[in-house]
Amino acid sequence: MDARAIRMGRLTGRGRAVIIAIDHGMFDGPIAGMENLPATARKIHPDVDGVLLAPGMLRHCGEIFAGRHAPLAVVRLNWNSVYCFHFNYRQARSVRCVEPEDALAEGMDIALVSLTLRTGDEERDAENVSIFSSLTSRCHRLGIPVIGEYFPTGHLDMSPEELHEDVRIGSRIVAELGADAIKTFHTCDFRAVTSTCPVPVFGLGAEKLPTQRAALELAAAEVAAGAGGVVFGRNAIQVPRPRDFQAALCAVVRDGASPAAAARRHRLK
Repeated sequence: MDARAIRMGRLTGRGRAVIIAIDHGMFDGPIAGMENLPATARKIHPDVDGVLLAPGMLRHCGEIFAGRHAPLAVVRLNWNSVYCFHFNYRQARSVRCVEPEDALAEGMDIALVSLTLRTGDEERDAENVSIFSSLTSRCHRLGIPVIGEYFPTGHLDMSPEELHEDVRIGSRIVAELGADAIKTFHTCDFRAVTSTCPVPVFGLGAEKLPTQRAALELAAAEVAAGAGGVVFGRNAIQVPRPRDFQAALCAVVRDGASPAAAARRHRLK
């Protein structure tokens, strides 16, 4: 078994993966709950499978990745203007922000590379694909698995059906371009996304939900539709007791606990 397969096996070896995302500052700056990222990282439950963060923060949060059973470091390798909602960008332009060799030297276990299409400009779409493919190929040569993130342009303005169709097509494209797993939005027919991709599809948490119970119900719905795991950020961090919520999330995603039972056990609202 090669290094890439071993790393991927560590992420998904307990069935479905639970990844906590704390890379928001790469696009939003210091948002609530993530002002002091090393302190935020220390609130992450050690039982989660991976932690997604920006390359420049890996050295500051390295202590949470120490130890035999520590979470894996999932590092985002490219920056995309599509995430900068506060700047009102509309072009969804991707750029490389760190080379895979440099991230690996800092301690990266798994890479995340994003892809955005349908920007309204064929040349830009092609350049985004070129960046995605180049980073993915280089990671694979280094034995690093890649989670390909498919993020639709203008998703907040789409109907549920439009979002689903965009995610369904885009996720398959990401898989065809070589991703070892996919991170993307839950849709109104998520089974049609997960069943047509040959690699695990991780459902994301997206916007902050009104209650922790609602977030657990989203995770349960994603898993029921065939997700290979979840990637939760705001919903797993911007809560009163992050470790308790994350323990409940692991129970729902990996153990099949009901959201109600997990919420009761961990005293969540």
